[in-house]
Amino acid sequence: MGTIGTRKPARGVRRRLGASAALMLFAMAGLALAGCSSGGSGGGSSALPPVIVDLGEVDGTTVQVDEGGSIDLTGDDETFTEWSADIADPSVVEFVPGSDDGDAQFNPGLTAKSVGETEVTLDNASSGDTVTFTVEVVPKSGY
Repeated sequence: MGTIGTRKPARGVRRRLGASAALMLFAMAGLALAGCSSGGSGGGSSALPPVIVDLGEVDGTTVQVDEGGSIDLTGDDETFTEWSADIADPSVVEFVPGSDDGDAQFNPGLTAKSVGETEVTLDNASSGDTVTFTVEVVPKSGY
């Protein structure tokens, strides 16, 4: 009598099964790694969201921002490129002027360089508006 059920799969079938298993393991490993790099509190290098500040409401206030973060100065759709800044301590924040490259418009803003506090005065050469406020840069929180 012959042996039942001991027949080996054909060579092509074995190759396809091996390739399918390898592909499946690769996909599962990729999913596992994606779950590990979601930008959570694991210390990854995720960008901080900007602090949104309306130019019409900021005068006389204190704005708090994480070190390495930024402040987006909104509320001026007409003369946003005309703002300039006088910063009492330029080691704390840096001014980024508004711009228009023809395809997109960018609000003026401030980049938080180091922990500290500084007074910022913004002047608009076109409208004559002036606003003065304090920026407090705090240590980066654990995102």
